[in-house]
Amino acid sequence: MVDVGRSDGGPRSAVVVGAGIVGLSTAWFLQERGVEVTVVDRTGVAAGASWGNAGWIAPGLAIPLNEPTVLRYGPRGLLSPSAPLHIPLTADPGLWAFLARFAANCRWSSWTRAVRANLPLNDECLEAFDVLTANGVDAPTVDAPITAAFESSRHAQGLLRELRRMADAGQPVDHVELDGDALREYVPTASRTLTAGVRIDGQRHMDPGGFVQALARSVVARGGTIRVFEVADIRQDGGGVTVRSRGGEGVSADVAVVATGAWLSRLASRWGVRVPVRAGRGYSFTVPVDRPVPGPVYLPDVRVACTPYQGALRVAGTMEFRDPDAPGAPARLEAIIASARPLLDGVDWENRRDVWVGPRPVTPDGRPLIGAVREPGVYVAGGHGMWGLAHGPITGRLLAEQITTGKQPEALRAVGPLR
Repeated sequence: MVDVGRSDGGPRSAVVVGAGIVGLSTAWFLQERGVEVTVVDRTGVAAGASWGNAGWIAPGLAIPLNEPTVLRYGPRGLLSPSAPLHIPLTADPGLWAFLARFAANCRWSSWTRAVRANLPLNDECLEAFDVLTANGVDAPTVDAPITAAFESSRHAQGLLRELRRMADAGQPVDHVELDGDALREYVPTASRTLTAGVRIDGQRHMDPGGFVQALARSVVARGGTIRVFEVADIRQDGGGVTVRSRGGEGVSADVAVVATGAWLSRLASRWGVRVPVRAGRGYSFTVPVDRPVPGPVYLPDVRVACTPYQGALRVAGTMEFRDPDAPGAPARLEAIIASARPLLDGVDWENRRDVWVGPRPVTPDGRPLIGAVREPGVYVAGGHGMWGLAHGPITGRLLAEQITTGKQPEALRAVGPLR
């Protein structure tokens, strides 16, 4: 791995490409270490996966996607556009190459490696949020269990097995099994179809777009600059690096960090990063409810996540492997509604707002890409899958440490981008 020289104590300036939770957290923690920061994004703050996701800070449910059991969803995802996992028939060779690598990693040894790689991120993610909110990021995070709801105790066994495997791999998760009556205490909207639950304790939730906007305001208040243009290239330039737009506009600094989410591979592949990142697109919308929902609700059987949001309920779901810039598919939204409607009462499904589709950055081995690449002075941070919101701040803190000290933290060894 290549780092910039540190005879003067480290870099004085940085350009961070990407104004989502990962990029802005990295910018904030670089500022904490005395680095002058410019953030560049092609669209603006929280324009990608950082806005419309479920808003969970849920280390207890940061379960890697590459479980062997996920392979049973593959054929259904090809045949049915309403399946929770959808893989459209396409001529894209890059997608099929990615899916082949993903399938090869759907084995317990690879899954366990991913769990262990995520352990330090899970262990410190809540503390990293607390550092931000205690030092100028004016947005709350809310402590609340996440309640998983099932049609029967037999259906709950799948999640319970996952939690046992997480514990065996070194990630114990505090949880309590619930009967139907206890379930309705935590999920007042649960229909009579749901008769069992699992309460996952020690988790949090928040308004993700509001939090990332507050994080951006804090970066600016601390002297940072946010600029909007699409980055075409990043090159060494006289001992530093220059980030250039397609129109020739440039920003120079001592180092650059690329945190562009599902678009990461478009730049990173030229710097020796062989692990691809693809868009696992999710959909969400907000609907009114006729009674308060005290905390997040997970419907594992249909892969739907629900979160209290601005007096209503944000509903998020599906995993769709498609180009990150492709338009949303209305059928995917209808599939989420059709699957969740029988399970929740008191929800006004027809009065939807904030309809959104966003690309979550997925790697084939279930591990993010965080650290230095072959281009001197360039770092990447991304590929967190469904857990970028939860792991964004701790990623930024650890990467800022590596950038300013020249030493790779132990927590980042298993997620190095040149693996």
